[in-house]
Amino acid sequence: MAFKKFFATKDNTITNASRFGGATRATGSNMGLADALEVFKIYGNINTSSIEQSRVLVEFDTDAISTARTSGQIPASGSVSFFLNLYNAKTPFSVPRNVDLLVQPVSRSWQEGRGMDMDEYKDFGESNWVSASTTTAWTSAGGDYVSGYDKTFRLTDGTEDMSIDVSDVVEDMIAGTLNNYGFGVRLSGSLETDSDSYYTKKFFARSSEF
Repeated sequence: MAFKKFFATKDNTITNASRFGGATRATGSNMGLADALEVFKIYGNINTSSIEQSRVLVEFDTDAISTARTSGQIPASGSVSFFLNLYNAKTPFSVPRNVDLLVQPVSRSWQEGRGMDMDEYKDFGESNWVSASTTTAWTSAGGDYVSGYDKTFRLTDGTEDMSIDVSDVVEDMIAGTLNNYGFGVRLSGSLETDSDSYYTKKFFARSSEF
């Protein structure tokens, strides 16, 4: 079985976490040039019922995929599968175990940004938790996503690489029936709103040497 890799053209982590452990949220922070991507949920850190989250955005060039198909490097639709692969980045912190990650297409164009600070969230810019770009806010804080293409990936021990079949999404992007604004990755369903904490799942970003 042959494989061909297409690498992300942009990625980012967006968050509404607190800054410096206080009540001020880092909703305007940008991490587009950080070497890691991060998904987490923290409950009760700011007050007894507060919820802090982070989500991942990642986008690929589907024109490059179309070109590869035209040149015969990959088979026609129905004869090939596309997988979204994100690779685990080791962390000294706890990792979320026995939880599902939700993967959905993003429904709005977004900017990667040039922020790097994933610790104190000192770098501001777009995209971020509230804005997709310098000119456009998300309709819903935390990003806008397309329903109907939902995929879930199970984190059992929390250190897995993620590999998930997104063939239907990519084929619709190539066909032009779905706009290519990439994918959003976050904790699934009630995991983002329950009274537990899931901290932290990290993947290598496209800017990482790994």
